[in-house]
Formats: sequence, C-alpha cells, structure tokens
Amino acid sequence: MRVALRPRSGCLVLCLGLSAFTLLLQTLWVPLELSTDDPAGRSPAGDQGQRSLGFRRLTLRLEALSTQVQRLSRERDAKMTSEALHMLLQSFQQDQQGLAHVVERELKRVSQRLDQFNHHHHHHRPPQATPTRPKDKCVVPVDPAYPVCSEKVEFLHAKWQSDPCYAFYGVDGTTCSILAYLSQIENFCPPQPGRNHSSPPWHQRAQPYTKKASIRTTVSSLYEVLSNSSGPAVRFMRSRVEMMSECWRQAALMMRQHGNNTYTSLMKVLLYPGALTGDAGQRFQATVERGGPLGELVQWADLSACLTILGHHVTFTTSQHHLHSLIGAAPGRGSCPIKGPLTFDLIYTDYHGLAHLHRAMGLAFQHYQCRFRILDSFGTEPAFNLGSYARARGFQTLWGSWGLQPRQYMTMFPHTPDNSFLGFVSEDAVRAEESDLNRKEKIAVIYGKQEYMWQGLSEYVKVISEELETHATVYQPPGHVSTLPSFVKNHGLLSQEHFLRLLRRAKVFVGLGFPYEGPAAIEAIALGCVFLQPRLNPPHSSHNNDFYKGKPTTRKISSQHPYAEQFIGRPHVWTVDVTNKTQVREAVKEILRTEVKPLTPREFSCEGMLERVHHYITQQNFCTPSVSTWPPESALRVHMGPLSQSCVSVCARASLVCEPSQFHRLNNPDVFARLAIGCSSMTQEVNHIFPAYTPWGRHCGLQQEPLLFSCAGSDPSHRRLCPCRIYQPGQIALSPSNLDL
Repeated sequence: MRVALRPRSGCLVLCLGLSAFTLLLQTLWVPLELSTDDPAGRSPAGDQGQRSLGFRRLTLRLEALSTQVQRLSRERDAKMTSEALHMLLQSFQQDQQGLAHVVERELKRVSQRLDQFNHHHHHHRPPQATPTRPKDKCVVPVDPAYPVCSEKVEFLHAKWQSDPCYAFYGVDGTTCSILAYLSQIENFCPPQPGRNHSSPPWHQRAQPYTKKASIRTTVSSLYEVLSNSSGPAVRFMRSRVEMMSECWRQAALMMRQHGNNTYTSLMKVLLYPGALTGDAGQRFQATVERGGPLGELVQWADLSACLTILGHHVTFTTSQHHLHSLIGAAPGRGSCPIKGPLTFDLIYTDYHGLAHLHRAMGLAFQHYQCRFRILDSFGTEPAFNLGSYARARGFQTLWGSWGLQPRQYMTMFPHTPDNSFLGFVSEDAVRAEESDLNRKEKIAVIYGKQEYMWQGLSEYVKVISEELETHATVYQPPGHVSTLPSFVKNHGLLSQEHFLRLLRRAKVFVGLGFPYEGPAAIEAIALGCVFLQPRLNPPHSSHNNDFYKGKPTTRKISSQHPYAEQFIGRPHVWTVDVTNKTQVREAVKEILRTEVKPLTPREFSCEGMLERVHHYITQQNFCTPSVSTWPPESALRVHMGPLSQSCVSVCARASLVCEPSQFHRLNNPDVFARLAIGCSSMTQEVNHIFPAYTPWGRHCGLQQEPLLFSCAGSDPSHRRLCPCRIYQPGQIALSPSNLDL
C-alpha cells in the first residue's frame, strides 16, 4: 500500500532522517587517543586534523541540509508547489550520492585507525620520557612541574624559524637547543642536567636604587631629555615646559616648605607616547601645526615636568627602535622575552604604546605590566578592561581588554573614578599682570581651530557677536577660501603664548560643542574668561555619537565640558541651549554684567599636580597582591543606591566620590547585615555591578572577580552597594589632609 505524503510531511521526514544521520556521524567523530609514539602533552590537533577533516566537512554539510529542511518546515504559511518539492528532492538526491561515497571512505579510515590503535595498545608500554627525533641527542623530560614542556618543544620544532629572536637565543631547530631555550629563557621546561636552576634573565630583579628622590626647583634637565626626540609635537611640549617653568619652580619651593625635601626612592621612569611613533605618529604630528588636538601633548609635557621636579630620573622617546633598545628587546618580531630585567620602575605610555610594548616584550609583558601607566583621556571602565568579560557581555571595543588594574589608566579629567585622575596644569593667572586681567575687553574668543567645528552654529555665533567682538583662531591652509562668518576676526593658528595673550584680553571663551573636554576651557577660566558652552541634549555617548563610539566607556556627557559644568559652574561657566537664541542672548548679557575673577582649581595648578602625582607614586603599587589601605577606613562612607544608578551617581548625590579601591571592604555579607538588608540568598558572581542587591527575591550578590570592582555601571533591577569617600575641595583625587596617609 502506498501512502502519499504532503510536502510538509515529507520535509519533516527528511529533516528527522538527516538529523539522526548527523548525530550518528558526530558520535563516530571523536578524537582518537594518542598512540604511544606521540609526545606527552602534545595537542592532537596536528595529526588528527587531517584524519577528521573528511568527517568535519561531512558533518557541516549534513547540518546545513538539516537546517535548511527545518527552516522550510517552520514556514507554516508558505505554500510549496509540487514543482518546488521536486526540485528540492532532486537536490537532496544529488547530495545523497556524494555523501554516500564520503561515508564509505571515512568509515574505512576509521576501521584502519582502530586496528592500529589496538595493535599499539596491546604491544607497547608507555616510555618514561618522550623520544625525540633520531638525530637529536636530547630527550624531552616528563616533569609534572612543567606540564607544557613537550607541547612547547613541538611548537618550536615547527616555528623556530618564524622569528629571528629564537636564533638569537641559540635555537637551531634541534631538541637540545630548544630545551636550553625553554629552560633558561622561557622557563617552560625543567633545568638541564649540569645547570643550576635559576629564573630567566628577564625575570630577575634589577639593581635596586639606594638614592632618594629630592625635590628640584628647575626643569632645565628635562630640556635635554626632550631634545632627544624631534618633530612638531615634541617641540610643542618643550615650548610648553619652558613657558611653565616659573610655575613649576614656585610649586617646588612650596613643596619644600611643606615637608621634607626627600620624599621617596628615586624612580627610573620611561615616557613613551606611542601615538607619536611610526606612520600614525607622523600623521598626528602633521596635524599639530594645522589645528590638530593638543590636549594629549599638554598632558605629556606637564607629566614630564612634574616627574622632573619630584626628583625622578626621566627618559623620553617617540621611537620604537629606541624603545626596543631601552627595554632590551630581543631582535626579531617580539616572540621572545626581553634580554634582561626591566630597568624602569614605571613606564608611562598610551594605548598605542601599550600595543608596541606587548609586541616587543614577549612573555615579559605580562610579568612587568604592573609597572605600566596608561594616559587615557576618556577613561576605560572595568567592564571593558577584562577581555573575557567584555567578549561575553558585549563590552569589547578596539581599546579595551588588556586586563590591567583599572587604576593604571590615567585620565585627563576626574570623570571616571575607576581610573586615576592624572590631569594637567592650567595657565596660572598669577603669571598674568594684574593690569591685564582688569582690562577685559568686550571680546569673545571662539573655541574651535578647524572650520568643520563651526558647521550648523552660525546663528549661535551671530547672537554672541551682537554683544561681543568675535575672534577666532581657525587654521586656514594657503589658498583656502574661508567659510567663517564675515563678522568673525580670524587670527589663524597662534602659538601658545599669543593664544594666552588673546585670552587675557577676552571676556568670554565660547565653546562650539567640540572638542570634548579639552584643556583650553580650564586655561581660559584661569585667565578670567567666562566659558560659554552648549548643552548636549540628549547627552552624547557611545550609543549616539561617532566620536565616543568604540571607546571603552559608557559615560554620557551633557555638555562640551562636564567638569567645568559640574565642578566649577556659574558665574565662571554657563551652559546653554544653542538652538534657543533668547537663552543665549540673555546669558551673554548677564555675563557682561558680572565681574568674574580668575579661577584655577587646585588640582589644575602646578602644586596640585605635584601633590597628586607624588601620591600615586608612593601609594599605588600594582605589583603586589596586597589590598589597598588608602584611603583610610575613616574616610569611607557606605551607600546603598537606588535602582538604575551607578556608584558614580550615588556618591556624587551625597557630595562624595566613589572609591573603587575600597570595594573589597564592602564585598562581604556583614555589610548587608549592617545596612539592615535581609538577604534571602547570597551568591558570588562575575558581574561589574556587584556587590549589589535586588529587591525581587531579596537576592544579594558579591563580586567574584576583583578586576570588575567598578564605580561605573547600573542595572534597573539592582541597587548598588557603593564605597564613597570625602575629598579635598579642588583636589578630588585625595582625601582631606587630616585623613590622608
């Protein structure tokens, strides 16, 4: 009796049949045990890859067919004609013929392999040490203390010529040379007979310094350090150091008055701005004289001056070749570790430089990464920093996933408390003559050195020009026809000195919305200008703004300069809706009626930066496993936030700042009990918003991964447990002096 099947039923039968057949083949496709001839610890992928290739292809084809049939069967509303079904079955028949041949061939190979395996299993005993190639005199030792030794030997047998560094260390392809390298340089194999056991050269400690760092009152020694590198970027940095030299001298004298001239052990410090190196560095340097961003260069210049005044030994380079020489990199492409111990106590670099160090140091990179400090203007939140977590939770970006301690990232402004606020130095109003500051003219200087920053803002600037003479410092290439409004007086690019001279005359410094969070606004305020800036509504973030897209932060900024808006505010800072002409006009009139004195927050003064950097050098040690004891527990305030708020917001609402180094004090059940929170359950999880509490089910969660302790991050179903601390007014990085260690 013949049963007629409907198209849908036929597809289901085919689907079930193919799925069952796929499962059968997947059951057969199990990696076979290694024969006794294979070296211990070796990955089976190499030999079995060819044997299982046919099965892999077969399985993938069957899975594709099964998926196709399942998709067709789910299309309930689609009508399949007899012609379409005929074509589908014809396609299956063609694939079936090919599959039959593949199955027959692969089953024969499986049978032969099983026979070989049984023969070796019954007639051979496993050796005590893995035999090597016939021409080698050395054997690969089997030692539980070195479990990957044989795997590394096999790797170098195949790859020792892939990088000249292996030959530099004496590897010539023989097992003896490979074992010598793996025991003496990489420490993956046990010491060879007749040799004393010692750690690899790069793992040993450098000669410790016995000198103490003494406060200097001049930055003159830095001029020669910076002269070792060339280019417009470094010339800008040196010019800035010279311009600010008197400020640094006065700050040094103040530090000497406040305490002992000797503060800490002398540090050997390397400064390596990777963004200035190679082809990318040449492109960056070319923009310096065409209105490109200078904020990072300001920070590098001030950091180098700060370390010099604090008495440390500073080395500066923008050359990858020079970097390799300084750290003792082996010749080649970075597959091998450096030749000896790292002689620098601290290395300040950026994300580009971090990648360069990783490629040059081999295994030594991870060993010494605790000494790195990353200048990172916009910050890196912990959720983006831990690679495995970032990939699993959708936080992976181009810039994160290095797995450093979050405090090793150093920001331009104190906007991300998970990182360390390094900052820079603002032009000190004390340097300006009092008569200059009292002779403020009705001048507005527009903050925007390239024409694209002005697009769509002509009406905003026009309203300002009704009350103020409008000046600009926009770069104009030769032969370029300007698109700036005719009422704007453009000076072109100015030197630092001439730009600051213009700000001393101006009453208002006008932001256009970009660049975000630059130093110029703080310098203008320090010279007696009022900063007028756009409100950003909705706030800009990686979700709606190309500039922030891909950056390792979830920050949302509500204005061009959030620090100026939140920590300085009126009368020095006005934030307006630039589309509201009436609001802009009234703001300008009110500014003209108000007398504003110069203001420099302490954290942006020379003395404030010296104080902060000195604190970081003496208190931040990421090379030991001990937990942080700074700030003291007396400075800590524990807060349970509302739903959907980060600890940054929770602490800020209490006029405090989140202190991530103190999460470990909160990460235990007793804290929940002290806050009278009844937990029905308590678990540990890898989650960047923990420790936290969820009201639904009264579940309390503790943090399992210390690298994910984070002030950032919020969740609508969780209330975050936050470590907040008090801070010095104008020096947010530190607690008040009577509580500071």
